[in-house]
Amino acid sequence: MNRLRIRHMTGFHYGGDVTASYNEARMLPVSADGQLVLFSNLEILPISSQHTYVDYWGSRVASFEILTPHHDLSLTATSLVEVRPQAHAELKLSWDDLTRASESATSYIEQTAQTRRTAPPDDVLAIAAEIAGRAGSPCEAALEICTAIGDAMEYMHGVTAVTSTAKEAWAVRKGVCQDITHIALGALRSVGIPARYVSGYLHPKPSAEIGETIAGESHAWVEWFCGEWRGFDPTNLIDIGDRHVTVGRGRDYNDVPPLRGVYAGPYGSELFVKVEITRES
Repeated sequence: MNRLRIRHMTGFHYGGDVTASYNEARMLPVSADGQLVLFSNLEILPISSQHTYVDYWGSRVASFEILTPHHDLSLTATSLVEVRPQAHAELKLSWDDLTRASESATSYIEQTAQTRRTAPPDDVLAIAAEIAGRAGSPCEAALEICTAIGDAMEYMHGVTAVTSTAKEAWAVRKGVCQDITHIALGALRSVGIPARYVSGYLHPKPSAEIGETIAGESHAWVEWFCGEWRGFDPTNLIDIGDRHVTVGRGRDYNDVPPLRGVYAGPYGSELFVKVEITRES
């Protein structure tokens, strides 16, 4: 078990004073299987009233507006989370069983449809179909598909943008965790395996000392359904363990951005992000 303290700072520097801004933040984790939130807080500057709720996908959302002129918008989310390794049962679900289960609930059906972000190119479709055709079960196929996608991609900043699609990232075989996750989702969904996008954090240093603060970043990985939801990190080719902290889930990145908003004013804006992760125990 790890106890992790996460400090996530983000916001916008505007080119001048904007007259108003309207925003949503998804930066605080929720207690769920494998993790327990001991403390969480979101500080917003300039000070603003906020409306908090849990969205359709189960993510905590802070919705707020700032109606006075401001040059900067700054958010600091601080969380203390206990994270435990997740055990995975050996499931023997057949492809027919998966089809029946997937058709029995709206939540599964929604996670089998492709989005603009996840729609896979033809060669990814072929890779997924070949693996699914010879795998003994959808659970085996899902793990092999995600591993194949992760093996084929090179992790690299600066090649893709936050708006990039799976097809665009696959074309250059380079991208960040968001891109690799979108490609894996498209591959899984193409063979009928429900799969969802997970946003959160990954402690980047397994051997970190207690009290050591490490520079981190937001992270993304996949969960697929084959009798139960199973998580896997295709970027690092590892199971979800006690270094992963989940913040939100959805169909793709569009459902779980840490910060999204609009503002009134004739100026441009620059996003800034800083994440610090400290192992407390």
